[in-house]
Amino acid sequence: MGLYYLPLLPIPKNCLVKIKAHRPLNSETMKYTPIDNQLFINNRNNLADLLPSGAMAVLNSNDLMPRTADQDHTFRQNSDLFFLSGIDQEMTKLILYPNCPLDGYEEVLFLRKTDEHIAIWEGHKYTKEEARQVSGIRKIMWIDEFDGVLKTLMNQATDCFLNLNEHGRYKTQVPYADLRFASKMKELYPLHNFRRAAPLLTRLRAVKSDLEIELMKSAIEITNKAFRRILKFIKPGVMEYEIEAEIMHEFIRNRATGPAYSSIIASGPNACVLHYVDNNQECKDGEVILMDFGAEYANYAADLTRSIPVNGRYSDRQRQVYDAVLRVVDKATNMLRPGTFLDEYHKEVGKIMESELVGLGLLDAVDIKNQNPAAPLYKKYFMHGTSHFLGLDVHDVGDKTRPIQAGNVFTVEPGIYIQEEGLGIRIENDVLVTEEKTINLMADIPIEAEHIEELMNTVAV
Repeated sequence: MGLYYLPLLPIPKNCLVKIKAHRPLNSETMKYTPIDNQLFINNRNNLADLLPSGAMAVLNSNDLMPRTADQDHTFRQNSDLFFLSGIDQEMTKLILYPNCPLDGYEEVLFLRKTDEHIAIWEGHKYTKEEARQVSGIRKIMWIDEFDGVLKTLMNQATDCFLNLNEHGRYKTQVPYADLRFASKMKELYPLHNFRRAAPLLTRLRAVKSDLEIELMKSAIEITNKAFRRILKFIKPGVMEYEIEAEIMHEFIRNRATGPAYSSIIASGPNACVLHYVDNNQECKDGEVILMDFGAEYANYAADLTRSIPVNGRYSDRQRQVYDAVLRVVDKATNMLRPGTFLDEYHKEVGKIMESELVGLGLLDAVDIKNQNPAAPLYKKYFMHGTSHFLGLDVHDVGDKTRPIQAGNVFTVEPGIYIQEEGLGIRIENDVLVTEEKTINLMADIPIEAEHIEELMNTVAV
């Protein structure tokens, strides 16, 4: 970067004019366009309805994570805090106390207080009025007032809901902000009744509102643009990382914060490595390239996978496998219905995949009949699940022990990976479950083999 952060550096007086004139947060200065704060108001009201009388909840922003000696990784807000406030800034705390006996303290948002030094080195931070507009919370205070307010409110509350990351996939050796805060709270207030906020937030976040669906559609449309861009770009001799660069170009120019997860650009045998992210190999004539990527817009994720021929034409065998996977996609999509349990759904999709693998000559029907049900043979070629929740996280929170509900958003992503043929094909869409039908949110993104070949071989005018 060439700049060193100097905490004691004096600020010239003439710089104050620039600070005061700094552009406020608006649709021109934000990465994504402003979100209707009714989304966050509704989310807080829904959580308040689940809190017992006399209970409060406290949530923390994510940590700034160090990258090198004097640099941090790009900040990404805690999904639960964003869900409840829309505030996309570090050093933020939120207290919800619906039945607070102290008037005006039912919702309190705490922000990092800026100064001339922070403004010069880091740029604009939320003002109190901007935070009110974004979140819909009336009482905004600075973070240095948090401890005093917390003590006052804890002396009134009987229960305190604290938020930890209880996602089934989460594991870390680092004591993150919410975990450190929980330990501190139990030490400072040993006689209070502490309870888990995560199950309540999981329940709420799993059912997407109309406003959330619109944000996810924006992420999906950006992803669609990126896919159509690379269909014109891919050819034999292109490097995987060049494709990733084209995707990133389209993401950023359309106001995405970037990818919702590390992009998988896996050509040839690399496609048989499920989480391949090296993206450093040449794409060769005759290979299929599996690409799993999605944009993140306003912290909401898209998740797309397409497998396309490097030279623009599928071979007969590649087309045979591709069509088999696509049939599973179509059947699995229709099986995601309210009242279905996710584990049972995955078992039924496995049976469909067994039939396709027999048709491809990869499995024998007699062997399937005699297989160990606990270790089905199809797992050799399709070793991952078909669907996961999608939302503020690419593997979003959701309770698979509860039946599927209208408003859930899932991926549908079966695949067939034939290591001995150096061929891996996965196809993935994002779908919304409603009471009437399951809606493919990626219906505008090319998926049929003929359509993909047509787009790859159409000469731009």
